[in-house]
Amino acid sequence: MSKSAMNSLALSSGVWSTLPPMVRRSWRRCAEEYGIATDRALTTDILCSAELRQARERMGVTMKIADPELDRLHGIVSTLDYNVLLADPAGIVVARRGAPPFEKGCRRWHLWPGANWAESLAGTNGIGTCLIEGVPVTVHRDQHWCTGLRYLTCSAVPFYGPDGRVAGALDASSIRADPSGHVALMMEAVLVDAARRLERRSFLEAFRNRSVVLLGEGEGISLPMIALDDKRIVVGATYAARSLLGIDNPEIASVCFDLGARTTGIPDFQEAERTVIEAALSMAQGKIAPAARLLGISRSTLYRKIGALAHLAPSSSSQVDS
Repeated sequence: MSKSAMNSLALSSGVWSTLPPMVRRSWRRCAEEYGIATDRALTTDILCSAELRQARERMGVTMKIADPELDRLHGIVSTLDYNVLLADPAGIVVARRGAPPFEKGCRRWHLWPGANWAESLAGTNGIGTCLIEGVPVTVHRDQHWCTGLRYLTCSAVPFYGPDGRVAGALDASSIRADPSGHVALMMEAVLVDAARRLERRSFLEAFRNRSVVLLGEGEGISLPMIALDDKRIVVGATYAARSLLGIDNPEIASVCFDLGARTTGIPDFQEAERTVIEAALSMAQGKIAPAARLLGISRSTLYRKIGALAHLAPSSSSQVDS
């Protein structure tokens, strides 16, 4: 049977109809964009030690602070016979945590540093597919596009770096049978927490000489945090904070706007400033003094800013306690 015929058969199979939407999209990419045959063998390409070292160096600050989080994550999932992988934005595994008894199996299945799990190469899988979809992904056994991977169960989430860009993926994989897949789905929640912790650590490390403000807990896999210099100018923002501030262009690696005076550093400055002030007021339960301390400005300055913003559009920041 030709590759195209095999791929068409897979897209019309009974498994196809049961797939989650994001996995279904991945299968279609494998068939129509990548042209991967379902019977493709697992690639034997593993980075050599020099190439792996270079990949780790490209991870920058993440590799400096990842070890405690990987150890913590493995301590949680190891009791369920899961291994932990850290991959770069291209899907290359740069670090692993796992129990010694499973090392032989993990090497065989390429759950190992130097393996490349990019979706375009390996088909539907936790690491590669979560990097494409930008959300947590679980791929359980026969949900893998390539039949040779259908003994694996993997859950993965992308995580963000201090510049607001995807910095890589965290993965928990098992080579042990889990017929129901329920354990794998629970892994997503554990991985999301780890991704947020890793982002927080990397942001604090990148801006360790700055004041960092957490703009609430946020939702999803990114924490809304901003970094302020000694003049209260915002010099850094996480992915979630950039979304709140209306910085939608992922190519903008750095931010710089002043809480003390209007600048032209980013679009929609008033809305960005309003968001920061409202977040501070929300954290301070509407009280001016604590919110001003959080922002590093005086009460009078905060009152003035609220007054200036109030005439632009209705805002919750106009209803505060003294």
